[in-house]
Amino acid sequence: YPEVMSRLTTLLQQAGMNVMLATADQPEGIDEAVELLLAYQPELMIVLATNLASHAREKCEIAGAPVIFFNRLSADGLGFGVSCDNVEGGRRAADHLIDLGHHALLYVSAFPGASTNVERQQGFHHRAVERGLPPPQVIEAGRFSYEAGYAAGLAMRDLPQRPDGVFCANDIVAIGFIEGVQEGLGLKVPEDVSVIGYDNITMAGWPSHRLTTVAQPLEEMMAATVDLARKLAAEALTDQRILRVPPGPLVQRGTVRDRNR
Repeated sequence: YPEVMSRLTTLLQQAGMNVMLATADQPEGIDEAVELLLAYQPELMIVLATNLASHAREKCEIAGAPVIFFNRLSADGLGFGVSCDNVEGGRRAADHLIDLGHHALLYVSAFPGASTNVERQQGFHHRAVERGLPPPQVIEAGRFSYEAGYAAGLAMRDLPQRPDGVFCANDIVAIGFIEGVQEGLGLKVPEDVSVIGYDNITMAGWPSHRLTTVAQPLEEMMAATVDLARKLAAEALTDQRILRVPPGPLVQRGTVRDRNR
């Protein structure tokens, strides 16, 4: 999320806040980054797109630096957070596939403990069942990465039933998945299997991908985060609060086929 980090930094600075950035290449590096930041006695912390252990969040709060989770919620559901309504996004993906005549659905799961992944899967699963379909099959990709999505595409050959409609945890996983099924299994997208991603990253719109996807309302989420940060910095907010922003539109491109025709 480098573009989001840059844009959010600008918005916070425009709101009169000084910003210090720390990054972690791997999830296990988050605690070290938190320790580094706490040494500078910040007024608050914003954690982007990753989990933070409950004890680390509590340590920040004790130090007087409440934590805002952006696009990922605390593992224990506590604290402050701004997230897309991922359950609703998953429901929209299911509705789109079902409305276009898909009956055998698959969810490609990414990082198992990520709230974004869990909620998207819940929305997709529950909506499919509500509309009279069997529960979607699941392939555990394990990570939000192209490589994980590609491996998940190859793993589709081992499913008891070949799906005709697939919802992936995010766009990067979806792009890898598509190339896995096309290169590894010889299937065509969307002729043989339809695929939907999530986020609407710039790459999703490239002519080489033309990925149908659920858009993240990033501008609205960032605005809500800045507003929450200002209130926390001014000590005008004490109750823990989770804000869920409705997902953006489902962007139709070229990876979903209308099977009703």
